[in-house]
Amino acid sequence: MPIDLAKKTPPRGEIFVIAERCKECALCIEFCPTDVLEVSEVFNARGYKPPRVAAGKASACVACNFCEEICPELAIFVKEVKG
Repeated sequence: MPIDLAKKTPPRGEIFVIAERCKECALCIEFCPTDVLEVSEVFNARGYKPPRVAAGKASACVACNFCEEICPELAIFVKEVKG
């Protein structure tokens, strides 16, 4: 019996960036499957532009954690949002 996809919803995540750890490698932006992230216009204390959630994309995060797993500086993490 197939799953009723109309009743299923993808998980939702909230992205948190620790701006001062970021070195602007942009791996999180490049590998986000839903294109939630973009480079911000604000510099951190080291002179890098950390990622930010793109306008209108906050609800597009599916909590896949790719950004968290690929970040060499541990500057980004995702918390799954229930409900």
